[in-house]
Amino acid sequence: MSRGRLAGLCLAALLAVGIAFGWSSVRGRPWRIELHFHRVLARFLLESPMLLSQLRILEPWGLDFHSDDLDDFSVEKTRRRAAWLREELGVLRSYDRSSLSPEQRRSQEVVAWFLEVLAQGEPYLLHDYPINQLEGVQSSLPDFLLNVHQINDERDARNYVARLRKVERALDQVFDGVRQRRDAGVVPPRFVLARVRAEVEGFVAPAPGEHELVRHLDQALAELGDVSAQDRAALRAEAEVALVERVYPAYRRLLALLAELDAVATDEDGVWKLPDGRDYYAWLLRLHTTTDMGPDEIHALGLAETARIQAEIRAILEGEGIDAGDLAETLRRLHADPRFHYPDDDAGREAILADYQAIIEETQERLPRYFARLPRAAVEVQRVPAFKEDGAPGAYYRPAPLDGSRPGVFYANLRNVDETVRFGMRTLAYHEAVPGHHLQIALAFENPALPLIRRLLPFGAFSEGWALYAERLAAEEGFHPTPLDRVGQLVAELFRAVRLVVDTGIHARRWTRERAIDTMLRNTGMPESDVVAEIERYIVNPGQACAYKTGQLEILRLRGRARAVLGDGFELPAFHEAVLGGGGLPLVILSQAVEEWLLAAD
Repeated sequence: MSRGRLAGLCLAALLAVGIAFGWSSVRGRPWRIELHFHRVLARFLLESPMLLSQLRILEPWGLDFHSDDLDDFSVEKTRRRAAWLREELGVLRSYDRSSLSPEQRRSQEVVAWFLEVLAQGEPYLLHDYPINQLEGVQSSLPDFLLNVHQINDERDARNYVARLRKVERALDQVFDGVRQRRDAGVVPPRFVLARVRAEVEGFVAPAPGEHELVRHLDQALAELGDVSAQDRAALRAEAEVALVERVYPAYRRLLALLAELDAVATDEDGVWKLPDGRDYYAWLLRLHTTTDMGPDEIHALGLAETARIQAEIRAILEGEGIDAGDLAETLRRLHADPRFHYPDDDAGREAILADYQAIIEETQERLPRYFARLPRAAVEVQRVPAFKEDGAPGAYYRPAPLDGSRPGVFYANLRNVDETVRFGMRTLAYHEAVPGHHLQIALAFENPALPLIRRLLPFGAFSEGWALYAERLAAEEGFHPTPLDRVGQLVAELFRAVRLVVDTGIHARRWTRERAIDTMLRNTGMPESDVVAEIERYIVNPGQACAYKTGQLEILRLRGRARAVLGDGFELPAFHEAVLGGGGLPLVILSQAVEEWLLAAD
């Protein structure tokens, strides 16, 4: 992720494509397929100033024209993007595969798969919930300003204030889209509206001068030695005015909109209730798992994996002299045991973050034995911003920007310290940081052999499957110092297996939220607060939870095949390079890539 100069050069070249290669490279079919990849990526990036700020491709070259703007969240923009994606898919398919190199053919397959699955989702452009408790725009916009927009000089500070003023416009665009969805019969369940209402009421409660968005700017300015006290005061005052005159009024309009939605909302939780909901869910499963597995097959897989993992946990617990007759209750007792918790205060939370960082640093020292390449980008642990803790997952990862100006970040949710259990911390760090998300994503971003678009394309089954595989790898290779740490790993894997059951249960089998919560409680022994947050996550982000297990099991299958084919010649670093060396891939293409590697290696 630190290859900022190369990435900047690529995008700068894209901006000059029309001059260098003629209008056919901007409209029509470019004469080289690489130029087509550049064109698709350039349009994605140039139409998303927020993504540009996150990646920081242009900043090393002194380009920041995007840094005072937010994305266009209008329905019209969504429909325009769908139309040009269809056009670009047609162009990509028009290249004669026989005239392409093996590397070009692979890139054509990967990009075409991505564009095709997005095009297949065009009938469902308005089937999502832009306002939700997990990652709705009401929390993602402040999160972007606090954790993505960098304030390194006075110009950055002025751009921050400019973006703060534009929050109102972005929210109004979303509100218009939400009303269009409502008119089409797409309304979130009532509990979602209640969660968002509580979040918004908390967001607008502080006095403007005490709001996190203003304090963040104030703190950043205090660290800039070349900004005068007068200018700092003026910028802070502008931020407060933006909050009072634009941001707070928009969020209060959101409260009114939530009341409108509540009048027509129901307690039905699955997307089966939406127009063409069955087909929508089938598409979501293909998008997230990158397979053609249907809900029944995924449900059955989840039940089988749940039973297998529960048996492994019981064996370890009984080996430690712990009665595991009622497994869920036994696990709940372990989770509640004060020995495995931190103090519920600021010092306790700081200790959690420090211990996560220590696990990461310890793990990094062991990685050269298992990987032929390691990322240059660093990774650190931070707390999930307090304003979004209640609806956020237990943890998530944000990649480092391409210019290397910040490390990758593993965000830990510390809303309730009782949710952080010591014997589960190693596995979470392995998943979010190394050898999980950070290692995989950073290696892809830093790989000069891949076209830039290949380094950036997101395939959930690959990235989440790899992170879950990384949890298993760490356990297999003895990273866990105690049997209970191993239990923590299996509990984490178990809850990913149960996800297959409850996600398909909710969205294909018409389970209620309460039934899904009860199923996860009975099968995992997780704390109820964790389970409720997870189930509510699956309801507003259908299908995504199915990516983890499907991806992990495919990587494990491919590793087993590689061992069978290569015998004594099998080496983990070489296998891991075969999986990671092509960047993120749909699972069907990953299988092809590993088979080609085996053919060459045999």
